[in-house]
Amino acid sequence: MTLYWRPKLILLLTFCFLLPSCNKVEHNTIMNKSAQEILGNSSYPAISYGGYRELTRDIEPTKDQIKEDILILHAAGYRVIRTYDVHLSLAENVLKVIKDLKSLDDSFEMYVMLGAWITAANPNTENVIHDIEDKEFNSFEIEETGRLASLYPDIVKIIAVGNEAMVHWASGYFVTPDIILRWVNYLQDLKKSGQLAKDLWITSSDNFAAWGGGDPVYHTEELISLINAVDYISIHTYSFHDSYYSPSFWNYSNKSITETAKAEELVLKAKNYSKSQFLSVRDYLESIGINKQVHIGETGWASNDNSFYGYEGTRAADEFKQYLYFNHMNDLCEELKISCFYFSAFDEPWKDPSSINGSENHFGLFTVDGKAKYLMWDKVDKGLFKGLKRGDSKIVKTYEGNKDILIETIKNPEIFNENTKY
Repeated sequence: MTLYWRPKLILLLTFCFLLPSCNKVEHNTIMNKSAQEILGNSSYPAISYGGYRELTRDIEPTKDQIKEDILILHAAGYRVIRTYDVHLSLAENVLKVIKDLKSLDDSFEMYVMLGAWITAANPNTENVIHDIEDKEFNSFEIEETGRLASLYPDIVKIIAVGNEAMVHWASGYFVTPDIILRWVNYLQDLKKSGQLAKDLWITSSDNFAAWGGGDPVYHTEELISLINAVDYISIHTYSFHDSYYSPSFWNYSNKSITETAKAEELVLKAKNYSKSQFLSVRDYLESIGINKQVHIGETGWASNDNSFYGYEGTRAADEFKQYLYFNHMNDLCEELKISCFYFSAFDEPWKDPSSINGSENHFGLFTVDGKAKYLMWDKVDKGLFKGLKRGDSKIVKTYEGNKDILIETIKNPEIFNENTKY
């Protein structure tokens, strides 16, 4: 889910681990799993986390608010979170909160995939240069990500160099694979020298096509070099978005079946569509003779929309379809023995502040005020969130827990064939 933000002022920081006092990487032997132990382990489900509650990221969540969120996610069973924003205070505050919680309870586990944003020169302008990077910005991102990984080696287990930074539809800022490769090699060298933990895994998190699973235009020697350099492949797959942009799978077989049955058929096809994108990357790796783990760095489903995925569009967005897709992807992870950083933990209204009902604002498992969407209702029933709040609100069900009302919100496309255009 790529949304670009550029700080007004970028200061190049000195890498903490270049200082003698920071050179030694120490490991907490209590509840300290490696990335290799976490990824593909069903006991360590993963989630993407932002935590912004306002219409702008200029208002960051406080440490107390982050603590509320981490405790909610921990109660829901999550043990790994994926976050970016090292240019703001969010990422470091997440790590501080987890450290504090670990200090209070030796058995508390929460690990982090920490992302560095990577962008081309002159991003989001008519003069963007894709094979030249914004060196000042990218250097800051990498240095800050590395500094935090060195300070919190028992928490930060993965660094992602870039977020949808190579896929060509990110036309305002994408870079060529050799730029990602240089930073991956830089971090791998820091691991070799002991300045970063040796069991820290380095990847880049990008659309499946950018990892070779789509258009052959991506099949370059530079990409092959990058694949060899990373510790594993992190792919993004969004059949939700492709219900509009590539809707061939978005159809059902019988108009006379119930709306719930239509939704179930549609979302099963969406799951298989995402599975095919995942397998296309594995197939490409096999074709070039590389055996490397592949995991899903992002996938998700919005529960509401007033545009492409709403009533006038594909009608993909509702809580019932979100519930179906969430469960299908959990099943797929079990089937393929992979991890999936599901997108996302909470709704974040800053993503599309001009349209409160826009899909970008509604990918969360929970609403902004802490209501548990349908895919979390069973956990509310089990009492997992007892005593927890988000702000002033207890964790309760959406629709006041009335499934009949929720089912009434289901809308499915009236036209169902491969030539449907929305």
